[in-house]
Amino acid sequence: MSTKEDILEQIAEEYLLHQGYFVQHNLKFRPRPDHPDFVSHSDSNHSDIDILGFHPLKHGTERVVAISCKSWQAGFNPSAEIDAIAGNRIVSGRERWKAFRELVVPKWSEAFCSAIHRHTGAREFTYITAVTRVIGERTVWEAHPPFLAALGGNPVRVVDLADMMRTVLPELKTTVANTSIGRLLQLVKAAGIDIRL
Repeated sequence: MSTKEDILEQIAEEYLLHQGYFVQHNLKFRPRPDHPDFVSHSDSNHSDIDILGFHPLKHGTERVVAISCKSWQAGFNPSAEIDAIAGNRIVSGRERWKAFRELVVPKWSEAFCSAIHRHTGAREFTYITAVTRVIGERTVWEAHPPFLAALGGNPVRVVDLADMMRTVLPELKTTVANTSIGRLLQLVKAAGIDIRL
C-alpha cells in the first residue's frame, strides 16, 4: 500500500491491529478455471481481498475478518448500492456489481471463500465493507439475504471511518505505532488536536 487512495485501507489495518489481529493485504483471488461458469476473457483477471485479519485468540466468525475498502468521498448508501447492483447500473464507467463481485456472482463468491480458507484454514469469517461514511441504514446491507447466502451464511458488517477511529484513537499510546497512519494519529493526539467523532 503506497498510493493515496489506500489511506482507508491503512486505517482499516490499524483498526484490526488494535484489536489484536494479524493482517495481510491484497490477497488475490479469481474463479477456478474448471468452474462451469468460468469465462476466460472476463475471469482471468484477479480481484483481491483488501485486508485479511486473523486473531489467534478469537473463535467462530470473529477469528477471521475480510475487509473490502470503498473510500468513496460521497459516502456509501447501502440501499442505493443494492439497487445499482440489482439494476446492473453503470457507476463511474463500470457496472456496479463489479465492485462487489464476491457478494453477487457465485463463481466469485466461491473463489473469495476459497481464498480465505487457503490463507487461514477457516471457513467461518466476518466480511466487512469499510467505507468513509454511511448514508442511510447499514443493516440493509448487513442483512441482505443474497449477500449472506453468497458468503455461506457468514456475517456481513459495514464499518465507517468514524467507527474505526473510535476504536483506534483511545488505544494509541506513546510506543511508536506499527503503521504510518498509526504514527500520524499518535502525533495528532500528542499535539493535543481534538478529533471529535
